[in-house]
Amino acid sequence: MAVITLSGEPGCRTREVAQLASQRLGFQHISAERLDSLLEDEFGSGIQPNSRTWPDMASSILLRLATEAHLVIGVECAELLFRSFPGLFRVRVVAPESRRIGNIMLDDRLDRPAARASLRLREQQIRALRKARFGRATAAPETFDITLNAEQMDGAHMADLIEAAVQNRSLVEHGFLSRAAEAQLQFQIRLRLAKHGIQSKRRAHWKQVEFGHPSEESFANLLDFYRIAWEYEPRSFPIAWDENGKVLESFTPDFFLPESNLYVELTTMKQSLVTRKNRKIRLLREIYPQVNIQVFYQKDLQDLVLKYGLAEEPAKAT
Repeated sequence: MAVITLSGEPGCRTREVAQLASQRLGFQHISAERLDSLLEDEFGSGIQPNSRTWPDMASSILLRLATEAHLVIGVECAELLFRSFPGLFRVRVVAPESRRIGNIMLDDRLDRPAARASLRLREQQIRALRKARFGRATAAPETFDITLNAEQMDGAHMADLIEAAVQNRSLVEHGFLSRAAEAQLQFQIRLRLAKHGIQSKRRAHWKQVEFGHPSEESFANLLDFYRIAWEYEPRSFPIAWDENGKVLESFTPDFFLPESNLYVELTTMKQSLVTRKNRKIRLLREIYPQVNIQVFYQKDLQDLVLKYGLAEEPAKAT
């Protein structure tokens, strides 16, 4: 994925630069306001922006977007979210204080003393935000790839420089983030968030599936929560034949996780039926040794559901 992060000192009109750069590059622009809206849609209202969990919540949203588009992220601190990605380009905009005060005077129609006071307040707010999210109040120079001085350049000039740098580094050649890579990253992010009691408002109703048991829907909720792709009962495996080769018995695992090439079978029934199912699974492994299958028993599933709050009460055995 190609991701441009753009932040700067207050009064540098970084939002304008981000908008112009996204237009020139054909990237999707994610403003702070847009990200806040997406966070609320995903995790509900009452999100604390000054929180150590904000980076994981923001990363989860942005990773999903990066599977479909290249991004220009005009959000303070965003340069610290994707430091390991080769397609990342981090931009910082600075300017002398006099220039920044002048911009605030024009943009907000303030006199100089009021603009200066507004600048001081914004600087304090950004320092507090950085300190709360990442433990450091100031932006470290080494966390940026390029710093632009807005003293003699307007937004269009800076957007031109960003466009040239992106083209020079051939960032779009990295392509979008793959679904497989996103699923792996999302799992780790969602696990950390779950430890803080933070979970998605979404549930496993994205697919029109008639589940055979409530426990299967609960498990689908868990997979959707972690953005893990799944298929419900996609294949049956013959496990017994008569002397003429006619199939007498087959076994159909409940789920297939294509990104992991793994079948999952849920066993939440009474012991006599568990024993019968275990026999089928043993035969499946003997006849198809190349097939990976994992069995979740009733207690395993209930522990997962209760831990992550994916159902109002644990599924009951039949």
